[in-house]
Amino acid sequence: MTMKDSDLIVNEILESYKAHDLTRRIDPKATINRDKVIEIIETMRRILFPGFFAENKAKSEYLPYIVGERVEFVHYHLRKQINNALSSNPECGCPECSCMELAEEITQLFLKKVPEIREYLYTDVIAAYNGDPAAYSTDEIIFSYPGLFAITVYRMAHELFLLKVPMIPRIMTEYAHSLTGIDIHPGASIGKYFFIDHGTGIVIGETTVIGSNVKIYQGVTLGALSTRKGQQLKGVKRHPTLGNYVTIYSGTSVLGGETVIGDGATIGGNAFIVESIPAGTKVSVKNPELQFSEGNNKELNQNKNW
Repeated sequence: MTMKDSDLIVNEILESYKAHDLTRRIDPKATINRDKVIEIIETMRRILFPGFFAENKAKSEYLPYIVGERVEFVHYHLRKQINNALSSNPECGCPECSCMELAEEITQLFLKKVPEIREYLYTDVIAAYNGDPAAYSTDEIIFSYPGLFAITVYRMAHELFLLKVPMIPRIMTEYAHSLTGIDIHPGASIGKYFFIDHGTGIVIGETTVIGSNVKIYQGVTLGALSTRKGQQLKGVKRHPTLGNYVTIYSGTSVLGGETVIGDGATIGGNAFIVESIPAGTKVSVKNPELQFSEGNNKELNQNKNW
């Protein structure tokens, strides 16, 4: 490539920056650092599950110093990222100093929620252990279950969502989504003792409400019936409500903001639900008719040497 060719390409790219301003952030007063948000997630996991994800063994006599250091890290960096999120929000008209003050307030409120988040996660671990005969210990669940990882990140992001922090909650849950295949919007409301079994392909929409002691399997969608109106639906209840002690098996879709699954209901696999289900109801899909072709079997039998 000649220097002339290189200059031409660069100029064309620069022109595209001017033409498509939504996909560029040039000279902004603040920009969210996604990598730093991920560092905050991982540090928060060490706070929420002390002794599990640290490089060194946590001794009880050093715990105040260890927790203090981690809290200080989260406080400093989360406050900065929240300030950046507020400042870069087009709807924010406050001076930069005001954004920092608000970011400080939000960060402190979030950190004060840590004991409550831990309480919810404790119930989620218990639900996973009690609900999965393949689990040999709660340690195994905390270390390795993708469902618990997704729920952990969601519970952090949800608190920030409730505090009206822009962008960061979604960055957090999409990070978990990218690693687990489990897509939980931070705006969803989820009660205690929540268990995701296997998990891949699960979608839980923004306005979903889930009660306590709910169990869902892989491939379940709790989604909107229609999103064709786009931004006009913002703030509208678009996703279903699940009561307490509900179980939904793999491959099922439950859609619509007016759809309510009553307490104790069980929805079998591969169902398509767009209307409310009464409490205690068991819903199952009629088994499809299976057809077998004997031609291939005969050919296979003829080729067998045993």
